[in-house]
Amino acid sequence: MSSEKEILAEKSLKYHMSPAPGKLSIVPSKPCATQEDLSLAYTPGVAVPCMEIHHDVEKSFLYTNRSNCVAVVSDGTAVLGLGNIGPEAGMPVMEGKAVLFKRFADIDAVALCLSHVHGEDGRTDAEKLIEVTKTFEPSFGGINLEDIGAPACFRVEPALKKAMNIPVFHDDQHGTAIISLAGILNALEIVGKKIGECKFVMNGAGAAGLACAEYYISAGAKRENFIICDSKGVIHSGRTDLNEQKKRFARELSCRTLAEAMVGADVFMGASVAIAVTEDMVRSMAPGAIVFAMANPEPEIFPDAAIRAGAAVAGTGRSDFPNQVNNVLGFPGIFRGALDTRASDINEDMKLAASMALAEIVREKMPDDIREMLKKAYPADAAAGVFEGEIPLKSTFVIPKPFDPRVVPHVARKVAEAAMKSGVARIMIDDLDAYEASVAARIAKANA
Repeated sequence: MSSEKEILAEKSLKYHMSPAPGKLSIVPSKPCATQEDLSLAYTPGVAVPCMEIHHDVEKSFLYTNRSNCVAVVSDGTAVLGLGNIGPEAGMPVMEGKAVLFKRFADIDAVALCLSHVHGEDGRTDAEKLIEVTKTFEPSFGGINLEDIGAPACFRVEPALKKAMNIPVFHDDQHGTAIISLAGILNALEIVGKKIGECKFVMNGAGAAGLACAEYYISAGAKRENFIICDSKGVIHSGRTDLNEQKKRFARELSCRTLAEAMVGADVFMGASVAIAVTEDMVRSMAPGAIVFAMANPEPEIFPDAAIRAGAAVAGTGRSDFPNQVNNVLGFPGIFRGALDTRASDINEDMKLAASMALAEIVREKMPDDIREMLKKAYPADAAAGVFEGEIPLKSTFVIPKPFDPRVVPHVARKVAEAAMKSGVARIMIDDLDAYEASVAARIAKANA
């Protein structure tokens, strides 16, 4: 008898192969059924928009799909939990990301897995990747960097943000940070603590872990309240093997192991490896502890074990446990808001706005129709009472669900507002209520 893992593998291969290879296709947005259609779509009519754009390149957003198109760019060096498997093997993930862009935000996304951007060691050559990606700007309205290995990723994104006049966003760094912060803020509301007073322990000092820590600091956490652990233990000022990103968290500390670091901690964040945390470690944390164990596919500690050991709130990266830190809650709405304001960047204000939007959804009164919709989409959560209560915020529900239709419109609204306020928007939206409603209607129509 086949195991569940074998059954899943067989289903996945069949899904990716039939009825056509891959998960994407291109569908024209205009008719091409008559001679006139052909003359408008191509020669001779196409010369007119070409020359309009030649005289004013900003018109490319009017006459091409650039205004609604994102490049999902990867070199295949840090794919999901699979590691450096190469650009060809990374394509199913990037196609999957494009599917999510379309399904959740009606954004057209193109999967671009790049070769010839690696060093002799097979790892990312940051300069090569930067030079190639810069050339994509005329064709896209935004760049979503994906699965690019550390430490190169820390150089790639800032260089591209500086060189390009369209939004550049490394989802592996900022997506996890944005979603998890929303969960932390709501969890802190439940336990009655303030982010600036909390002791944080982060296990994992790669792209996601360090980006999360830096982001929480931008949201009010104190750098001196962080202890970061990597594969060699606690990052402290006595170590001589630290890169520039890790050095920002190095200070004099007496603890050397993760177990020692967790004593008295208010928040544990995991972006590392499976079963790195024991129940005893959780018991040593402060009362009202928050544990977000986000290693995939197996977390640093399973939620039931964390709760049994005294955690007040637990979350993971998995969909089969409460409080999933799922990046699909972030990037569709973030890029929707950025594209609709034709933002030149996705800056810190826009990211924080996305986190606040997600936190707000759980703290608001839940309409009855939304509750019924979520109960159908998540029957196990419904049976556990996750969606009950006029305001459903509770220990098992601090992060909204991806299939909540309020998520992308509300995130897009808050991101668009932040883009305008921070000066990176090139299109102004006067009525944000109407805009949020229009995004909801657009997504519903695209999925009808």
